[in-house]
Amino acid sequence: MTEEQEAELDEQADDVEEDVAEEAADEAEGLQEGDFVELEYTAYTAEDDQLVDTTDPEVAEEEGVDDQGQEFKPRTIVLGEGHIFEAVEQAIIGSEPGDSGTVTVPAEDAFGEYDPDDVQTVSAEKIDEDDRYPGANVQIEGQQGYISTIIGGRARVDFNHPLAGEDVEYEYTVADEVDDREQQATGLFEMYLGMEPDLWIETDEVEEEVPVEPDEDADEDAEPEFETETVEKETLYLEATPQMTMNQQWMMGKQQIGQDVIDKVGVDRVIVQEVIDGMGGMGMGGMMGGMGGMGGGDIEEALEDADVDADEIVEELEGAEE
Repeated sequence: MTEEQEAELDEQADDVEEDVAEEAADEAEGLQEGDFVELEYTAYTAEDDQLVDTTDPEVAEEEGVDDQGQEFKPRTIVLGEGHIFEAVEQAIIGSEPGDSGTVTVPAEDAFGEYDPDDVQTVSAEKIDEDDRYPGANVQIEGQQGYISTIIGGRARVDFNHPLAGEDVEYEYTVADEVDDREQQATGLFEMYLGMEPDLWIETDEVEEEVPVEPDEDADEDAEPEFETETVEKETLYLEATPQMTMNQQWMMGKQQIGQDVIDKVGVDRVIVQEVIDGMGGMGMGGMMGGMGGMGGGDIEEALEDADVDADEIVEELEGAEE
């Protein structure tokens, strides 16, 4: 058998595998990987009932965490993307909206096993004076930890996750499947940024340069030709508020976040719009008692309006120099 025949057989086998996978996906019932769902949940440590996370405002109030500036409500996630613990994700796959359950997530799959080697003694000089007390969260040489004890010039810093070694009891309800793409995008941005932005999806006509198919007898070394073509693009518009613009996650990863939204929501592009609201005619103070910022107007016209002779000003300045 020739290499070409082997390659052809391999390609046919791949096609068969793809067809089988597609048929299996079509036959699968319930929610599947890639589906957007709206999830309600509350998670506690299994041993001592310490709250890990919740979407329930009543639970947040009972646990005294409702004043942390976080909004407690159902969250939109994408199954199969690691947005929740894998054990919970697997329990949800195949279920239907309205289903609920409880999953115990073992420590190694939650926040990791507790590692005694991650507790280190460091010089107190490496810690800001305001943070030199037991329980303080500190960052040392790029590692996040908390001070367990501090005596004199030495501190014991625990770099384990605060919930390391804890099994997690996770109660959930699949509130709904999310089909609306604007709601899908909102859920993704809220998950990444911790805030719900104003956004909308529109179909725009856009002119773009596309390559022209060369003639069969064209020179292979000839420069490719392009022509302008009007195409439709689905655009997700996002209003960039000051709160969003200053969001650290957005500043560090806007390109990756935007690309993830494009891939998962199925739009062609994301356009971020910055809105600057008017100041109600207050103007912009500057030099000469509020006449600063004349860059958008004509200085000579401004002087005429103020009944000032520009030639007289020049003569006075020249006289002062002499």
